[in-house]
Amino acid sequence: MVQGTEGYRFRNWANTYSCQPELYFEPVSVEELQQILDLAKQRSKRVKIVGCGHSPSDIVCTDDYLIRLNHLNKLIKVDKEKQQVTVEAGMVLSDLNEELASLGLALSNIGAVSNVSVAGVIGTGTHNTGIKHGILATQVVSLTLMTAAGEVLECSDSVNHEIFQAARLHLGALGVILTVTIQCMPAFHIQLQQFPKTLTEVLNELDIHLKQTEYFRFIWFPHTDKTTVFYGDHTDKPIKTTSNWLWDYAIGYYLLELLLWISTFLPCLLPWVTRFFYWLVYSAKVTQVKRSDKAFNFECLFKQHVSDWAVPIEKTGVVLGQLSEWLDRNPDVRVHFPVEVRFVRADEILLSPCYKQDSCFINIIMYRPYGKEVPREKYWAMYEEIMRRNGGRPHWAKANSCVRKDFENMYPAFKNFCSIREKLDPSGMFLNNFLEKAFF
Repeated sequence: MVQGTEGYRFRNWANTYSCQPELYFEPVSVEELQQILDLAKQRSKRVKIVGCGHSPSDIVCTDDYLIRLNHLNKLIKVDKEKQQVTVEAGMVLSDLNEELASLGLALSNIGAVSNVSVAGVIGTGTHNTGIKHGILATQVVSLTLMTAAGEVLECSDSVNHEIFQAARLHLGALGVILTVTIQCMPAFHIQLQQFPKTLTEVLNELDIHLKQTEYFRFIWFPHTDKTTVFYGDHTDKPIKTTSNWLWDYAIGYYLLELLLWISTFLPCLLPWVTRFFYWLVYSAKVTQVKRSDKAFNFECLFKQHVSDWAVPIEKTGVVLGQLSEWLDRNPDVRVHFPVEVRFVRADEILLSPCYKQDSCFINIIMYRPYGKEVPREKYWAMYEEIMRRNGGRPHWAKANSCVRKDFENMYPAFKNFCSIREKLDPSGMFLNNFLEKAFF
């Protein structure tokens, strides 16, 4: 019988949420996983699956059983003709990137970090940017799911279609994802271009930017009108990176964290810190060529609180305008840079923030310099209010104040997902506090 570990404490990457489960497991086979679920059923325990713990929320926290699938991390099958790969759910995306590179393949789009598990990536609706591209789960063509009853379901567009559209953003609420088959493409390089614009210029030219480049995003520096625009496009050019001594030697990280920490005592300094780092790092025009996954990934700097909502794409300028105006009217509120703005294609995944609408994700952060908490409640509350009034839907991996009634109003297919969840997990084995708030 597989043995669990007592006394294990889980902490997410940002050290903003933690829990101490009664037992912690790392099964090495599907059979051991089945034994754990059977044990949980016998003892009326709940079960949560954790990936790499990168989500800045309590989505995986539990007092009962916590399972990490880090040993179920193999590449199972490669279909070179279809350019598809099947992997175990616990495979980390950084490892998959290397496996694909050795096969001459790549994912068409990935998020900002690769230290995340494959099942975790699809479980929370991870996205990147590019209006021709959906959330990362739209690249999943099939998966297998172990239910609370121990049944293993094959799910795809042609088999268990409704469950498939639920499981591609599953929240850990439907069962345990075992394997995932992903659509790939031939390996490619991306040419990255970075250049400065004012916020007004970017918003006035938004349609042009969206059409002009495949992977378009921009970052806005609050308390200023400054933005940095990023273009990304497929290229046959060889890899060419630009060295920046400030970041290469980590001087920039140390300096930024120090200045942000000092600003916790003197909040009036924050706009000046923002302007300084914009001038130092983000105001220059830069062109680089990178392997695709290296181009998609970027440094998250250090520990932070994050909130990320999607709004209909036509609301982009309205939302940023309202947020900027509110900050101008409330000089006592000082916020960190940057606000990241990305664009994602509509899809049919039941709980996707992009369900049946092209969307703009507006991501705000507050850093925790040296682990110190910085006031953010007033900023967070107004941000959520602005997003709600403009048809926003929250990113499932990020903390928010929504409850079931909110989700029912925001997500047209929410009740459908709830029905599927109740059918697959009638006893609530895979629930926790996070999911109870969402579903009850």
